[in-house]
Amino acid sequence: MKMNVVKKYWLLVVGLMLSSVSSFAEEAGHAAGAAMGGDWAKAFAGAFGIALAVIAASTAQGKIAVSYMDGVSRNPGAQKGMGTQLILSLVFVETLVLFTVAIIFVKM
Repeated sequence: MKMNVVKKYWLLVVGLMLSSVSSFAEEAGHAAGAAMGGDWAKAFAGAFGIALAVIAASTAQGKIAVSYMDGVSRNPGAQKGMGTQLILSLVFVETLVLFTVAIIFVKM
């Protein structure tokens, strides 16, 4: 049952990706030069890098929040001291995503 759901979502994603190709069509004279230039590869790599950074950061932020909640539930008295560490660690993770986005835009 679960595999069928994964297949459906995979087909949906592939179908959406292929259906948007016509909206990026170029004129005949420019198409051959752009295909050899690799501009699309840079754009795809940049988008993939940003997506990977966001996925990793959201996973890390979720684990940070779970650890904080676990620690506070075990020792409610330490909530004030742990709150600062929670905010700092979330800021550091988010900063890594912003650095990734900045580096990708500079490289493009």
